[in-house]
Formats: sequence, C-alpha cells, structure tokens
Amino acid sequence: MYNKTLTAALAVAILGSGAAFAADKPGADWISLEQAVEKAKAAGYTELHGIEADDNGWEGEGMKQDGKKYEFSIDGRTGEVTKEKLD
Repeated sequence: MYNKTLTAALAVAILGSGAAFAADKPGADWISLEQAVEKAKAAGYTELHGIEADDNGWEGEGMKQDGKKYEFSIDGRTGEVTKEKLD
C-alpha cells in the first residue's frame, strides 16, 4: 500500500515535470488527483507519464508491470478504470 506522502510526491512530480496539463477542470464531485494516482497504481501502473482531467474523468498514460505503455481512463466519480489501451 502506498502512503499519502508518496502519492502526493508522485502527483507533484508528474505535474511539476510538465508531463501533464489539465485539459479540463475536475468536477466538484470527482475523486482527487491523488486518489486517481492511487487508483492507477492499484490497477498495476508502476510508472505514470501524465494524468489530466478530461470530460468525465481522469485520463493518463503509464507503464504497467508488463513493461508496456498504456493509455487509461478513470471515472471521475467512482475511480473505476474504464479504459486501458496499448499506446
């Protein structure tokens, strides 16, 4: 399990690196960016290359444990990973 400090540091590193810029603003009832990062990690992402608010949720790119790069979507309200596609 990842602690909150590590999650916050990861989110800051992603945003601070210029890897992600929010295309849209998160909805008022959405999970936070930190929670979206946790959901991505729980889904097997070992490295995130970017994550941003878009339409109905969070979208991003990252590397999974299999060493392949994927695009993913996370529902903004439920935190469920709704799409994963090889990049």
